[in-house]
Amino acid sequence: MNVQRAQEIASSPIMANVLCDGSPIYIQHVNEQRETARIYAMNHPEEEREVPLYTLTEQVQVLE
Repeated sequence: MNVQRAQEIASSPIMANVLCDGSPIYIQHVNEQRETARIYAMNHPEEEREVPLYTLTEQVQVLE
């Protein structure tokens, strides 16, 4: 994921479907210089961690 998109997701009031290693996560903060994000897994909000942005993927829903 690129820095701009990660920042958009982090600042949006709408929850995006973002995964890290296959698990749904919430982006708390994006560090533009380091290209990392402070995240936590949706099922473990107490376990915050910082990860490289390239490990994040956005799942886009397709409406049929």
